[in-house]
Amino acid sequence: MTATPDTATARPRFADSLAVYLKPRLLIVLFLGFSAGLPLALSGSTLLFWMREAGVDLGTIGLFALVGTPYTIKFLWAPVVDALDVPVLSSLLGRRRGWLIFSQLLLIAAIVLLAFSNPAASPWFVAFAALLVATASATQDIVIDAFRIESLPESEQAAGIASYVAAYRIGTLASTAGAMFLVSGFEGLGLGKGAAWSAGYLAMAALVVIGIATVLVATEPEKSATAATEHAAHAQENPLQRVLVAAYGAFAEFLTRDMAIVVLAFVVLYKLCDAFAGAMTAPFVVDLGFSRNDYAAIVKVVGLAATLIGGFAGGALALSYPLVTSLWIGAFLQMASNLIFTWQAFVGLNLWALSVTIIVENFTGAIGTVIFVAYLSALCRNPLHTATQYALLTALAAVGRTYLSAGAGYVAGGLHVPTARAAQAQAQGGFCGHD
Repeated sequence: MTATPDTATARPRFADSLAVYLKPRLLIVLFLGFSAGLPLALSGSTLLFWMREAGVDLGTIGLFALVGTPYTIKFLWAPVVDALDVPVLSSLLGRRRGWLIFSQLLLIAAIVLLAFSNPAASPWFVAFAALLVATASATQDIVIDAFRIESLPESEQAAGIASYVAAYRIGTLASTAGAMFLVSGFEGLGLGKGAAWSAGYLAMAALVVIGIATVLVATEPEKSATAATEHAAHAQENPLQRVLVAAYGAFAEFLTRDMAIVVLAFVVLYKLCDAFAGAMTAPFVVDLGFSRNDYAAIVKVVGLAATLIGGFAGGALALSYPLVTSLWIGAFLQMASNLIFTWQAFVGLNLWALSVTIIVENFTGAIGTVIFVAYLSALCRNPLHTATQYALLTALAAVGRTYLSAGAGYVAGGLHVPTARAAQAQAQGGFCGHD
């Protein structure tokens, strides 16, 4: 058993590989991406906006950051998804599709519960409903990841991630800007503010039906169907024992592979350079003298467009080259792209230069991310442990992105070398570079 997935399969030409995005199984992943992105803001930024409009105090609103905890610890119940079937639904639809429909029905119920809550009168009931939304959403994420990995061949994993991420962002946009426009529209029709927010959330609950329809149109992955035989053989065993066996099996199966520790270290460190630099983008832009509107228009809007295009380019790249080669290309692009911030520091306060910098950074970062996630997906080979192993690998990847990059500000402060233009733009602004 090797440390890296088999990459000997021939890849098509780069130009021809773009056609993969029109394949039915890629389109299924695309729509599931929308379903995954939709609920995130409903228990996050959109909810916090509603609460503040309702007059909830800032201290209480700040505590609502804890509602996102299920997304962080979802690996704890991923073995349940691997080990157990959902009564009735799994027998009718299969392991993965049964869990998907269950999590989506639970998600609709949680969003409806949130829609009929009153932030001003009972913020803690709102917290309970929001926690249910986040838990159902995190469970859906677990199953979608397993479904995607088991549905797509290794050569299409990167393309699947690109489709998933693009649709995920559209789903998030629908539940942020889309939800707020809907609330304003309902108010324009004569509804009170509270009723308008309830109607907006009910509309978001209705959009979950897109995910349900996608699951019903899809077919159960062949790998999952094969694993169903193993499930049937242990159907009479204690459910808790089955979950514990699944969790142990996921760890043991991975750690017995060749160079497993090296692979785990690679998972933690691959995105570190990109994350270390990205953590300082906002202060870097501010210190050069750019305005809040400049940041929003270029870093967020232009950056989003570059990210989406880069994701699709990364998927095409992974189809054209072996996965190991693609990983090297992605790593080099991420490393080299950080140098453009050095150029930006010398150029200083220039909107066109910032646009080029952000486009290059987001485009190359998206390529690296798509290829890296394809690698993580390829590491999950056993359909009995797909959900658990992938959840654990993504949790490990978050260590480098979240914790190891936390000291980026101190490094940037220690390398305080302001340029002439930066000093003119903001006399007291420090250079927070990306090197």
